[in-house]
Amino acid sequence: MLHDLVIVGAGPVGATAALALADSELDAVALDGRAPGAIARGDRSLALSHGSRLILERLGVWAQVAAEPGAVTPIEAIEISQRGGFGRARLEAEEHDLPALGYVVSYRALQSALDAALERAGRSIVHGASVTRITARPAYVVVEADCGGTRDEYTSRLVALADGGGELAPELTRRRHDYEQVALVGKAWPREPHRGVACERFTPEGPMALLPEVDHYGFVWTTSPARAEALCSLPDAEFLRRLEESFGPCLDARAGAGTPSFLRVEERRTFPLALDFVGKVVGERLALMGNAAQALHPVAGQGFNLGLRDAYELAQELLATTRDEIGSRESLARYARRRQPDRLAGIGLTHGLLGVFGAGASWLRWPRGLALTLLDASPVAKRMFTRAMLFGVR
Repeated sequence: MLHDLVIVGAGPVGATAALALADSELDAVALDGRAPGAIARGDRSLALSHGSRLILERLGVWAQVAAEPGAVTPIEAIEISQRGGFGRARLEAEEHDLPALGYVVSYRALQSALDAALERAGRSIVHGASVTRITARPAYVVVEADCGGTRDEYTSRLVALADGGGELAPELTRRRHDYEQVALVGKAWPREPHRGVACERFTPEGPMALLPEVDHYGFVWTTSPARAEALCSLPDAEFLRRLEESFGPCLDARAGAGTPSFLRVEERRTFPLALDFVGKVVGERLALMGNAAQALHPVAGQGFNLGLRDAYELAQELLATTRDEIGSRESLARYARRRQPDRLAGIGLTHGLLGVFGAGASWLRWPRGLALTLLDASPVAKRMFTRAMLFGVR
């Protein structure tokens, strides 16, 4: 049987691509390593932009996600500042006539809603399928998968990688930059309500963030591996004191002088930070999206949102392509052109922010402060910056 599309990975990115094709006559099948109903990575939190919400609304899944208690926390404002220097900017949803700038969303709730929507649409997901090899031919591509010890083959006009990349597409050159840092993440409960305000704080160690989530914050603390290990080993009270010290005036001082801003901390853990991406997102009968195409530093929360746009835009390209042309070089070249400005902007934004705002050189404090001051004072600059963060670049 010749499929129109095989999607490798039915996580949120792969599922988005499949669901965006659900009302078409295209034959798309997704291969996923999960067991039916399982969540591959547990219940972690995702930072979704308002633009990503619009994509999920078009797919008919946002209402189900938002209806689950505690699954969605709106980000109504973002405070941006630097430690040890002047300058501060505040982005507010109200200034842009939006209900929120973004949302902190439960991965489990989002994945469950996407799975349910695909089942309602009758879209095929092969669970427990581990893709081992992709072989492209001039007119089709063969995808080999290990399905519980059984070797299966799927023939298709096109394969889209949402999971994997380097091992499944060795012909595409990957570039990697190791930041030689780790992200220390966890949850911290504040003494005062967060009121939907997120904080982005640039420090000599690297960027830090507080993301409002239900009744607590999710924090991201960029630092060296050695310091992260030391911070993880601290007693809760001492760790919270260090966390509060690093965020400084970003935190609401209404608790009063000398009163701790945080009550408790849970789930401290670390993961390494690197920029990993392909220069070209297409190969022979092959398209990459999401982490298979690029994995970014978490600063500014761009990576996951960029992946959702990859998936949605690939689907739109396929819907505008005749069936016989799917997977052709011309069709894939159009997808690559369609995604290039947004990809370059997302990669450039995160990597550039680290270069300018994540560096510890003291002489950079003044230009950093000036940049934040000008951003906060210029409605035009603030609108352009916010729009790029929320909707990407076309």
